[in-house]
Amino acid sequence: QCAQVGDWRSAKSIYEFSAKDIDGNEVSLEKYRGYVCIIVNVLAEMHASYAEKGLRILGFPCNQFGGQEPGTEAEIKEFAKGYNAEFDLFSKIEVNGDNAHPLWKWMKAQPKGKGTLGNNIKWNFTKFLINREGQVVKRYGPTDDPSVSHNYTFPQYILVHSVEYSTF
Repeated sequence: QCAQVGDWRSAKSIYEFSAKDIDGNEVSLEKYRGYVCIIVNVLAEMHASYAEKGLRILGFPCNQFGGQEPGTEAEIKEFAKGYNAEFDLFSKIEVNGDNAHPLWKWMKAQPKGKGTLGNNIKWNFTKFLINREGQVVKRYGPTDDPSVSHNYTFPQYILVHSVEYSTF
């Protein structure tokens, strides 16, 4: 059921992927069905502001950029605690190259997940906004803040989609 190394191209949404959490447990991303998600390759600070409106942050540490995440999973988890990180943190992965996690390969290949000047992740803090159907709706660069995006108002997106989905 989970799209992984060999078949990531055939996936239709993030719900077909799994990843190891920071404690080494395999987690199906199906658990995020119905939530708006931001998937980022390092820590983010938006979770507290938008969690009750249906936002989930999925943090994937990566050490491919200037050795910014050299620690073990236990060290990364302890570091995150120091910042009161309350979002879901996954094990360290690669986001570029042949060994990139299949989820990241898939997100970068989606029409709204493509980057400028090529599809590689340029630096830590690249973010993918995922709608409640598990589709990439926007890719943000490392210095872009989704909550103040010029052409796409993230807080408005969350509020609109919270209203739409609260009528079930």
